[in-house]
Amino acid sequence: MDQGEHRRLLGLAAPEFCPHLLGARVSSFIDGQLVVIELTEVEAYAGAADPGSHAYRGKTARNAALFGPPGTAYVYFTYGMHHCANVVCGEDGTASAVLLRAGKIITGEATVRARRGNNTGPAHLLLSGPARLAQGLGLSLEHNGKQYMHGTARGPGPSLGLESLATSAPEHSTGPRTGVSGPGGTEAYPYRYWLPGEPSVSRYRRAAPRVRPSPGV
Repeated sequence: MDQGEHRRLLGLAAPEFCPHLLGARVSSFIDGQLVVIELTEVEAYAGAADPGSHAYRGKTARNAALFGPPGTAYVYFTYGMHHCANVVCGEDGTASAVLLRAGKIITGEATVRARRGNNTGPAHLLLSGPARLAQGLGLSLEHNGKQYMHGTARGPGPSLGLESLATSAPEHSTGPRTGVSGPGGTEAYPYRYWLPGEPSVSRYRRAAPRVRPSPGV
């Protein structure tokens, strides 16, 4: 795929962009180690119009990378222990992004296992879930705001790569996002996309219902 088509696809809003990421390759060159993965599951977040998006309440220092140009990496820290990685897409400033949920390893399995502290587990589970995927790629807040280059990541310094976007979306399944509710607590957004039959796809978890506190609490 030439760079012009790559940029055109990055310019799509998150729900439209997601299918084109399935089967695409994401790479990292960090601490001198190259890891290349193929995406099997992603999730769309549609910016200010989406209650599940970090951008729903506007721009802050924490989410500023979300408002960057298409191809920006938005990496955030959650639950005090995990990093998660996104690809910003759509029009510059719209905060549309796709969460990278799961993938399979193409290059660098030994590096992924060392980072994950998992020497014997099945390979298809090493990147099954957004925290596992970010850890396997070696991503942290240090990489928030970096650009995914068109092609494979390469040195000499830390870099991220994105390539092989699907010009025609592959056969895929869709469903509610994992652990994210829509308006009024519903699971109204079918914004999770995955390759059917792929064992690396993460387990679905429904959004936990929000319990309103009793008066005076």
